[in-house]
Amino acid sequence: MDINLTIIGQAIAMTVFVWFCMKFVWPLIMDVIEERQTTIADGLAAADKGSRALEEAEKERVVIVDEARGQAREIVDQANSRATAIVDEARVAADAERERILASAKAEVEQEISRAREELRGQVAGIAVAGAEKILSKEIDASAHKDLLDKLAAQI
Repeated sequence: MDINLTIIGQAIAMTVFVWFCMKFVWPLIMDVIEERQTTIADGLAAADKGSRALEEAEKERVVIVDEARGQAREIVDQANSRATAIVDEARVAADAERERILASAKAEVEQEISRAREELRGQVAGIAVAGAEKILSKEIDASAHKDLLDKLAAQI
């Protein structure tokens, strides 16, 4: 193969082209590649940071949920305690009301018994006077013998 002017011209052109690319094109391409690498690295760092933030948020969520459950248990326990206290108060009030009603009923029964006794005493006194009138065949003056009739009614 002969070395001629065309091969030398092509070699010079190729050398100029390589020099031109290395001087002007290569730095632009390297800047774009480095910028892309930086963007990718930043994205990966942000993804890693986001992953850590998600893990921390998950831990915080668990803590918050546990606290909320604890508070809910406390509220339920307080409500149950209050319900028990209300039932006990109602029971005490009902017992007091029952005792009051029983006392009132006993007093009323005693009054009725007293009234019935007084009425029976009066009727017995009337029967006794009527019987005494018939036995004696004369009329007894009830107002004159009131003391005697009261004593008789008291003994009955």
